[in-house]
Amino acid sequence: MTWEQLLFAHWPVPAAPLQAMLQPDLELDTFDGQAWIGVVPFRMTNTAPRFCPVLPGLGNFLELNVRTYVRYRDKPGVWFFSLDATSWLGVRGARMTYYLPYFDAMIAATRTGQRIHYRSERTDWRTAAASLEMEYEPIGPVRLAKPGTLEHWLTERYRLYAQTPGGRLVYGEVEHEPWPLQPAEAVIHKLDMTAWMGLDLPSSAPLLHYAEAIPVRAGRPRFAA
Repeated sequence: MTWEQLLFAHWPVPAAPLQAMLQPDLELDTFDGQAWIGVVPFRMTNTAPRFCPVLPGLGNFLELNVRTYVRYRDKPGVWFFSLDATSWLGVRGARMTYYLPYFDAMIAATRTGQRIHYRSERTDWRTAAASLEMEYEPIGPVRLAKPGTLEHWLTERYRLYAQTPGGRLVYGEVEHEPWPLQPAEAVIHKLDMTAWMGLDLPSSAPLLHYAEAIPVRAGRPRFAA
């Protein structure tokens, strides 16, 4: 798959509420003692099983995820609270194979020059409503995050974690080159992607990074030992 026109929007948040929402085997990861939550809108293209053609209704769609950062036996990774998407097939496939909390949503993204107007409304019956409307764009040159920095800690993660309906921990490895990050700016018109979790994001401006495109491979899910 390829992730395109992606924005990382991150806020510092208290650790205790996040830890309480994780699968019990996971430890919340922090940077200098601070927990973070991310809201990440992007476009998914060229999505297909390995060595298979792109499937209609699955190959290209819009996605929006809400995430935090975790560790399992010193293996860092990403924990998703929600993943909203426009692909009916993709939502159901990811829920069945990776046990990820994907939800149906109506999402639109338009681009004028470098500026992207992104609007999402969750339509899924399985959970409460959630919505986002924002504009964002890159405002500087591409650079790779330096190890040891906050932006590297937030973005350079190559494992995702999820939980089966029975509560068992699963993980999947993710492969891609280092993120081609650019500084970004955004105007947020509406954001209630975490209200259904009982979590209010800080009123302060988020930390923003943009990536134009990155090819990605995801390994098959495995049960944690």
